[in-house]
Amino acid sequence: MYGFNITVQDSFDNTVKRVTEALKTEGFGVLTDIDVQATMKAKLGVDGKPYRILGACNPPLAHKAISADPDIGLLLPCNVVVREQPDMKINVGFMDPITVLKLTDNPQIAEIAKDVRGRLERVRDVLKKN
Repeated sequence: MYGFNITVQDSFDNTVKRVTEALKTEGFGVLTDIDVQATMKAKLGVDGKPYRILGACNPPLAHKAISADPDIGLLLPCNVVVREQPDMKINVGFMDPITVLKLTDNPQIAEIAKDVRGRLERVRDVLKKN
């Protein structure tokens, strides 16, 4: 599996806000915020459920990773997907950095991936508290 997730019962916008705040607590900023629903509507005329891709980055950890392997930027940032399910519940999915960063065999990257995974799991755990 390339990610892990949680399903919450909250509004879509409030979930995005909670995810962003929890990421900040773990040292991440959101570098990119792609509104897939709006993009599909504008480009294809397709209506869809709310769906956002948040590109999260922890600058100190990203710096460590890039210093250890300059090409690691091809696998960054850590994406977090917030999407509305057909039952109106909100699913928050997190890229699993351990799985993704196994594409490199650099032990320094493996250690960073464990740290990032732990931080993202803590973000997920914050969402369990309603």
